[in-house]
Amino acid sequence: MKRRHLLGGFAAAGALNGGGSARRLLNDCGCAPQIQLSKTKPPGGEAFRDVGSKLRITNMQVFGVTLDERVAPVDRPYVFVKVETNQGVVGWGEATLEGKAAAAMACVMDLKDLIIGSDPMQVEHLYQLMYVGSFYRGGPVLGSAISGIDQALWDIRGKVLNMPVYELLGGPVDPRGVRGYYHASAWTLSEARELRDKTRAAGVTALKFQLPDLLEWVETGAKIKRAVKHMEMLREGLGADLDFAVDFHARPSPTVAAIILREIEPLHLLFAEEICPPENVRAMARAARYATTPIATGERLIAAYGCADVIDLGVVDILQPDIAHVGGVTALWKVSAAAEASGIRMAPHACEGPIGGIASLHVDAAGPNFLAQEICGFVDAGDRGKVWEDLMGFPAMRMVEGRYSLPTRPGLGINMSEAVLKKYPFQGTRPFPTVFHEDGSVGSI
Repeated sequence: MKRRHLLGGFAAAGALNGGGSARRLLNDCGCAPQIQLSKTKPPGGEAFRDVGSKLRITNMQVFGVTLDERVAPVDRPYVFVKVETNQGVVGWGEATLEGKAAAAMACVMDLKDLIIGSDPMQVEHLYQLMYVGSFYRGGPVLGSAISGIDQALWDIRGKVLNMPVYELLGGPVDPRGVRGYYHASAWTLSEARELRDKTRAAGVTALKFQLPDLLEWVETGAKIKRAVKHMEMLREGLGADLDFAVDFHARPSPTVAAIILREIEPLHLLFAEEICPPENVRAMARAARYATTPIATGERLIAAYGCADVIDLGVVDILQPDIAHVGGVTALWKVSAAAEASGIRMAPHACEGPIGGIASLHVDAAGPNFLAQEICGFVDAGDRGKVWEDLMGFPAMRMVEGRYSLPTRPGLGINMSEAVLKKYPFQGTRPFPTVFHEDGSVGSI
């Protein structure tokens, strides 16, 4: 093409684009519309000018909270989100992400321009704006950031309407509250029996344990036998009436998982968790095909779309999304509804801070297919329980007679103390702990 024809083509294209310059065309890949964002109005906000509420989001803050490693794992400083409005109503949420706290905090602030000036009552619209409008989908950093903001929006929504979030979702379905389970360990029969007595005295009805070894993809007969014997010991020590689950942490292959599942069928576990890597749905389906023990997974899956294959293929009996990662109340509710239509139960994961755990209770309380709520705590509350009470002003996430009581205050039913937050300043991201097999290869956490 001659030079004058090339320049003429640029000029014609500029006319078609409202007089845009050739320089703009050269710098524009054409993969997205050239929209000038307003500094005073949120994207798409004009369309809702005459509907909705007069409430507007005026500010958003993110707080990193580092606790002593004796209180909380070093890889998960808490990430709390505060959303403020023009009428003084504030909402709190949690965006804690294991091993990636600084990244989650930065992502929360990356979303700030999409949120400021918006009507916080339009929770679904804002969820779509953050998830679909971000172009890149589904990663844990974005999922966690959206989760924290979304929880805060639901908190505001409930406070404005003077209702707990679970009532906004149509609950509760069980007036007794939300069944839960704690984590536990016992390595001998006497320890298991002692744990049984302590658990019964606390009114707790379910526990979850880890396997005794770091299993590999293809494992030795000795380790497989040790895993089975360990679970048999737990059942003998805990008794027949105490439910317990076992977390495989996605370590073994489908074949190894199937062997273990077949051997433990008489133990009647509450469920076996992450028997294979959750991203390999077909591998999990191979192992599940040979099992009568309920299969659970989902804590690493992001958004309703991330759970679609697991649900559609009927691979699991129980889904375990984490409200701090999956996309908040909005996403957890979407997953719960899709799972309920397929006969799958919900046992959400919550191994971060107290806000996420409490937010999860609201979705649990409204879900007809809810099974049990996980909190990474123990029968003895310990120092973490004291810190949570200091932050929240009440004993957070402690069961009574095996259940978490239904929150009664509007919204999520919480108000964080910023004065207490200052006692635990953020000290940076700490990597997720790495484990190694005997040959030095990296093992699955």
